Amino acid sequence: MFKKRDRNEVRVIRHARVRKKISGTPDMPRLSVYRSNKHMQAQIIDDTKGVTLVAASTLDAALKGQLEEVDKKGAAKLVGKLLAERALQAGIKNVVFDRGGYVYTGRVASLADGAREAGLEF
Repeated sequence: MFKKRDRNEVRVIRHARVRKKISGTPDMPRLSVYRSNKHMQAQIIDDTKGVTLVAASTLDAALKGQLEEVDKKGAAKLVGKLLAERALQAGIKNVVFDRGGYVYTGRVASLADGAREAGLEF
């Protein structure tokens, strides 16, 4: 009979479909987003070398004190800003946004808005 897939399995399939078209290069690396129930993680990746260039997360010590007074969307925005600041220090200005199979709304959109406000272009 038909077996219903769980939500994460469907997300992984959707992410694989997107990844066929999106790839990070040295000129324009990929900004990849991972969202769990509690935390947000984002990293900028050069797929030609398979190397993470810059990363930020709600688990970072740099955000420790700021996360207590904001909700999850606010925390995602702070992660986006921190990631963009680190990327600009590393000389990265343009990226390709990879939403990780998640719907572009809520925390994913908030992270993207924070990164754009801090100076990343995508």
